[in-house]
Amino acid sequence: MKTISNTEFGGERPLFASHDLHLDNVTIREGESAIKECSNIVATNCRFEGNYPFWHVHGFTIDRCYFDVGGRSALWYSDHLTMRDTKIDAPKMFREMEELDLENVEMTDADEVFWRCKGIRAKNLRLHGGTYPFMFSSDIRIDGLESDSKYVFQYAKNVELRNARITTKDAFWEVDNVTVYDSELNGEYIGWHSRGLRLVNCHITGEQPLCYAHDLVLENCTFGPDCDRAFEYSTLQADIRGAITNIKNPTSGRIVADGIGSVTIDENIRQPADCVIEVRGAGQAR
Repeated sequence: MKTISNTEFGGERPLFASHDLHLDNVTIREGESAIKECSNIVATNCRFEGNYPFWHVHGFTIDRCYFDVGGRSALWYSDHLTMRDTKIDAPKMFREMEELDLENVEMTDADEVFWRCKGIRAKNLRLHGGTYPFMFSSDIRIDGLESDSKYVFQYAKNVELRNARITTKDAFWEVDNVTVYDSELNGEYIGWHSRGLRLVNCHITGEQPLCYAHDLVLENCTFGPDCDRAFEYSTLQADIRGAITNIKNPTSGRIVADGIGSVTIDENIRQPADCVIEVRGAGQAR
C-alpha cells in the first residue's frame, strides 16, 4: 500500500481512481470528488474541506479524521466502510451505502444522513440537529445513540437499537421490524404507522405516542405524564410499569399497567374493538 502523508490536495478529482492508498495527515482543500472511484483506501488524521470526497469507494477506513462544513455529501454510493473516532460538521452524509461499521462518531449537523443505507453497525454514535436520519435504511444495529435530530428512523427496516437517548418528533414512523432496548424516547407522535415495533425497558415521553401501530409490543416500559391519547387504532401487547395518563381507542390486544389515569373509548373506535385494558392486580379498566 502506498502512503501519502503531511500534504494537501485541492481542485477537481486529485486522487481519482486511486487504489491501495494510505493517506495520513492529509488535508483535502476546496474542490470536488477528491477520492472518487477508488478502493482499499485508509485515511488517518485527515481533514476534508471539499465537497463529495468519497463517492463510489469500495473498501475504506476513516480513522481520527474531521469533515469540515465544506465537506458536505462526503460519503455516497460506497460500501464496506470502517469509521472510528471521527467528527463530522458537514450535512447530508452516508447515502446509498452498504456495510458501514462506525464507532465513536459525532455528527453536529445530522441533516438527511444515512439515507437508503443497508448494513449499519454503530457504537457510540452522536447526532445533533437536522432532519430524517436513517430514512429508508435497513439492517441497522446501534449500541449507544444520542440524538436530538427530528424525524429519526422513518421508513427504516430491521433495526436493533440499544442504550439510546433520543429527543425528537415523529420518530419511528412507518418502520418495520424494529426493536429498541434500554432507551429513552422523548418526542411527540412516536411510532405511528409502525409494523412490528418492540420496545423493551424503555421510557417514553410526549403526547399521542404509538398510534396506528400494527403488532406493537411493549415490555417493562414506562411513560411520562404527558403521554395522553396513547395507542389510538393500534394492535398491541403492552406491559407498562408505573402509570400512563390516557389510553384512547386501541383496536385490539392487551394493555396492563400499574395505573391508568383515564381510558377513552368512543364511537370512533375501530373493529374488532376488543382490546383488554387492565390495571395490574385490579382487573379491567374499561
